[in-house]
Amino acid sequence: MSEENKLLSPGIYVRIKTKDGAIIEGLIVQRYEIFDPGFITLKLKNGYNIGISIKKIESVELLNKEIEMRRGEGEIVPIFEKTESKGKEIHIISTGGTIASKIDYQTGGVKPVLTADELIEMIPELNSIAKFKSEILMSIFSENMNPKYWEKIAERVAEVLVKEPDTGVIITHGTDTLAYTSSALSFALRNIGSPIALVGSQRSSDRPSSDSPFNLIAASIYATSDICEPAVVMHGETSDSYALAHRGTRVRKMHTSRRDAFQSISSLPLAKIFPAEKKIEVIRKDAKICSKSGNLEAYTKFSENVSLLKYYPGMPGWIFEILAEKGIKGIVIEGSGLGHVSTEIIDSIKNVIDRGTIVVMTSQCIFGRVNMNVYSTGRLLKKIGIISGENMLSETAFVKLSWLLGNFKDEEEITRLFATNIAGEYEGRELLNYYPRWNHGEQ
Repeated sequence: MSEENKLLSPGIYVRIKTKDGAIIEGLIVQRYEIFDPGFITLKLKNGYNIGISIKKIESVELLNKEIEMRRGEGEIVPIFEKTESKGKEIHIISTGGTIASKIDYQTGGVKPVLTADELIEMIPELNSIAKFKSEILMSIFSENMNPKYWEKIAERVAEVLVKEPDTGVIITHGTDTLAYTSSALSFALRNIGSPIALVGSQRSSDRPSSDSPFNLIAASIYATSDICEPAVVMHGETSDSYALAHRGTRVRKMHTSRRDAFQSISSLPLAKIFPAEKKIEVIRKDAKICSKSGNLEAYTKFSENVSLLKYYPGMPGWIFEILAEKGIKGIVIEGSGLGHVSTEIIDSIKNVIDRGTIVVMTSQCIFGRVNMNVYSTGRLLKKIGIISGENMLSETAFVKLSWLLGNFKDEEEITRLFATNIAGEYEGRELLNYYPRWNHGEQ
């Protein structure tokens, strides 16, 4: 191997000067097999990776830094100098998704992070925020999440909060069903004494535009704050300027791929987080502040006998009756407009209600609230016993009904509790022009 090639070998710490005058320092790591062999991969001090064309390199200087490389299980991973972690303790519970994954430098793929040390290696900035411990509770795609998994997550979080009462919790999760899980924890765990941050990643750690490090740093700042509510913590805009902590029952994924895909609907976020400054600003006056006097209440059961149906023109009534015959005990309808369905299927809905199935009406509209008093169809639906979801998000209504049926048996009590604002799922005041103001700056 020539001296020049040695300087471009994995495990060597170098200072590179490019032909256009840029000077870059970092650790050369194993090139991804899927990348062009004419490029090298350099890990910068901040933990990010960049690719550099060998043709554009003017000079390479070897820096006198010995970097240990872990070799095993088919991977080559750099190990950086460890510094003592500071601050509050955070317990990370991984459920899957790409947020807590790392690059396999031999294959170019990603794999789950197994330990807190590996997480610190990925994102050294975390060391200055808190002391971390981590575990993999499950490793599933978020589309495979279900009520039984919600129970498992809620039970494990409750165990952590009891054994480690001063420890913040971060739950890493795929983004597609993240809002459902945040709602589930909001109902299952009451009077919590530490923050719970649920965090995902829109772009995996093998992409230059990955939002994993930024989101994890923001989630860590939230997890060391004084806000004791389950919250989804994600990018507040497409750049890395700030993140938002969204109340667990008022958040929805609004875009398939944007980094700022999550938004609080008709509602203010709990807080605005600035990872670069490690600062958090509380936005909501009703944010629940941590109190050591409260005792954790855990109601962690969820019923699988609940369905969420989107009404569409021509929808047949037999869908409802078949669901009831199959044992479904609760149905949430996404109705049109103020909460409507065709008058032709009202008799079928009445039949399932008379047989003991609880039916809730929400709206397909993103903003606004259900009002079944305005038009005759709505009044008919109200008369047969459909419960109004007001301005609760349909996903949240689905989770809440699942939770109520899992923990309570009396139908009258379930109906009363559904109308009760338990975890901020109902928003009293509608905010106009919310999405443009918060997602794209003041307009």
